[in-house]
Amino acid sequence: MMWNPAGAWPGLSGLRVLDLSRLLPGGFATLMMADLGADVIKIEDPRLGDYGRLVDPDAFAALNRNKRSVILDLRTEEGRADLLRLVADSEVVVESYRPGVLDAMGLGYDRLREANPRIVLCSVSGFGQSGPYARRPGHDLNFLALSGYFAVPHRTTGRVDRAGVRVADLAGAMYAAYATLVAVFAARESGEGQHLDVSLHEAAAAWSGPFALPLLERAEPVDSPLVTGDNDLFTTADGRRIALATFEDKFWVAFRQALAPEFPVLDDGSYDRRPARTRAKHEVAKVLAEVFAQRDFAWWTSVLAGLDIPWAPVYESAEEMLADPHTVERELVGTLPGSAADRPRRQVRFPVRFGAGLDSLRGAAPAHGEHTAEVLEG
Repeated sequence: MMWNPAGAWPGLSGLRVLDLSRLLPGGFATLMMADLGADVIKIEDPRLGDYGRLVDPDAFAALNRNKRSVILDLRTEEGRADLLRLVADSEVVVESYRPGVLDAMGLGYDRLREANPRIVLCSVSGFGQSGPYARRPGHDLNFLALSGYFAVPHRTTGRVDRAGVRVADLAGAMYAAYATLVAVFAARESGEGQHLDVSLHEAAAAWSGPFALPLLERAEPVDSPLVTGDNDLFTTADGRRIALATFEDKFWVAFRQALAPEFPVLDDGSYDRRPARTRAKHEVAKVLAEVFAQRDFAWWTSVLAGLDIPWAPVYESAEEMLADPHTVERELVGTLPGSAADRPRRQVRFPVRFGAGLDSLRGAAPAHGEHTAEVLEG
């Protein structure tokens, strides 16, 4: 039976993905495919299933909507046989074990290929399937630490801070999803699948590299032309923050001229050209910090709202993000339906609007093993 949950528009309907992964990277990669209509089947062990169910039920719900759950004990001959039967009728397997684990189970790429020559195996791991770090455990922060992420300065002073968002995990997930679909299209043409080796460390390096590698030619990383004093977060008199990004000259001039009557220190055109502002980045940053500190958040948002420049209030709570009028008008956040075992949850929709339509918030994350009989008997 063709799985087409997305409705009339086919999207990725007809693509069956077996998801053996756990937690964030594999879950996000297969979420993108599931949102677009692929039949993503989570293969979970009979004890606890995906560890994410226990760690953070809200995050689990967001990462596993529109999927089905099947319980298989891959430690047993019967469980492995059931998986291989599913592989024969699938196009993709996604896994996030440490390198060698799947082979030790007797379910490595060569065995999967025997069951289905067109199968695409996407292995998502911290450091890849080979190399001195291949079997080393790690999490997002470790991958970022080695990737060059912290080598890229983001302001004129201070060390680079860690991000709250799991950058390496999400970057790797996006490369995994993209590469997997490319490999599927190739397999449909050639009849031959392949093994994809996705490293979260390398994904983070790919994002950091264009900004980190040019710094090899600079004695001081902060001398990068991409580090400027007028592209930063500035604290207002009442402790709130404003994001200002007057990178182009026209925006800086508009900001400076509009605010000069209120702040005489801005009545100076010496830095109206980008090279001059970049050379004087430390002085510019100091001036702006002093200026923003003289008025409260409400005053700044009122004044800046009337200027055609790149600025934004810094939202530091989910409530503020949800209340933003642009977020509301674009229906960026919706409510995922509940299930018999779980409550409805607010989630961010798939962040692309398709002219043919797409309801990405259509199905709740599955209960542990909810679809075992349906899938194995189908």
